[in-house]
Amino acid sequence: MSRLSSPSGLFFSDALIQPSLLSQAVSPASCDGFRIHQTALENALPCVSGSRHPLRPASMGGDVCAADISTSTRLVVGPRNQNCILSPSEYCQCQVSCLFIQKKRHVDYIAACLNSVGGIPPLPDHHAILPSKEAQGIWIDGAPELITGDLKLWTALSKVESTRIPGYWFGKKGIVPEPKIPVQVGERVFLFLHGGGYIVLSAHPRSPTTPIPRSLVELSGTVPHALAVEYRLSSTHPLPDRHPFPTALLDALAGYNYLVNVAGYHPSNIIVVGDSAGGNLALALVRYLVENKGVTDVQLPSPPGSLLLLAPWTDLSDSHDIPGSSSFTNKGDILKDMTDKAGFVCHAKRAFLGPHGLEMAATNRYISPASLHPLANARFTGFPRTFIQAGGAERLLDQIRTLREKMVADIGENEVTYYEATDAIHDYLAFPWHPACPPTLEAIQQWLA
Repeated sequence: MSRLSSPSGLFFSDALIQPSLLSQAVSPASCDGFRIHQTALENALPCVSGSRHPLRPASMGGDVCAADISTSTRLVVGPRNQNCILSPSEYCQCQVSCLFIQKKRHVDYIAACLNSVGGIPPLPDHHAILPSKEAQGIWIDGAPELITGDLKLWTALSKVESTRIPGYWFGKKGIVPEPKIPVQVGERVFLFLHGGGYIVLSAHPRSPTTPIPRSLVELSGTVPHALAVEYRLSSTHPLPDRHPFPTALLDALAGYNYLVNVAGYHPSNIIVVGDSAGGNLALALVRYLVENKGVTDVQLPSPPGSLLLLAPWTDLSDSHDIPGSSSFTNKGDILKDMTDKAGFVCHAKRAFLGPHGLEMAATNRYISPASLHPLANARFTGFPRTFIQAGGAERLLDQIRTLREKMVADIGENEVTYYEATDAIHDYLAFPWHPACPPTLEAIQQWLA
């Protein structure tokens, strides 16, 4: 059987599917060919070393169970409205992509990394700028002079401070990554805040989430650049306790201040964008700028003109973890059990909240703006026009829908664009091969116009 290499050098074996069960897993899906039904498809797959995952890293001891290749059929997705089931001989001759194998290869790889703390391959962090041909690294000065109100209190409680951090400029193909400063009047820019649960990943081009800013800068001629902020990551046991809330917010604020007061962008031309935990951070940054607009003790820049939230993590409490919710039912997502005390999500919460404790997540509007707790009071009056994207198969779906409802109630339906991709996993825009990427990027392009 053929073997496929993963981004980290791990290898995965092709999965063989039991033909007798395929009819339960595949059904017509209007104009987009065939829809894969995750649960039925998993039932059609052979067991892998006691796991239901058909593609498991070879380095973890996984391999495909014995199967007769001459009678097995692989599932592939071909051109729209064409047959998705091919015999082995047809498979070898056909030059279509095997979507299922690609999806499971990446999903299982990411899930394996996320579910073992420290499993993500080493990436650059805030300590230094790592050169890259795809992006231009810069140093961003801290902005302690912009700290006021609740943020000043939380900063003192966490014993953190604003400091110099790196950032990386991404540019549209054919132009230099870093814009000429000061920028041209009217030019727009993305301020990108990456995901990773506040504890992993990076702003550097080597990070798995950087296909997002690379894709965004290609969507509009008036937004040719994106600045990705290398905010400090949180950690806790077995690592040292470092950089809890609101450290990342201090760094995001420094990045925003750089765009306005160094690069020369007008706030109305800044599009704050974040994926997953980066979406949570984007919401916190915009909230701080909105709530403190007009204060006299600091000279804060005005709020941005637009907010782009990609699969945002909007509730770090357990208020959405109720029976029947997407937290439990969307089991095919790259995010695994969000209530597992030893799992990635719970570990990320402990690291991020630090001395504030998990209880703070239930009611703090900066940490859990979509919380369903009766004492939660996150309002969105004054927020800019917003685009919210979600995957229909992701565990965060219900809390993202709650965010949409709250924002619509406060700023109006015309100011909130919501896009939900059917059967799509969490943060799928980080995976350019995912079939939901093109239509989603097209929707964002229309929103940017």
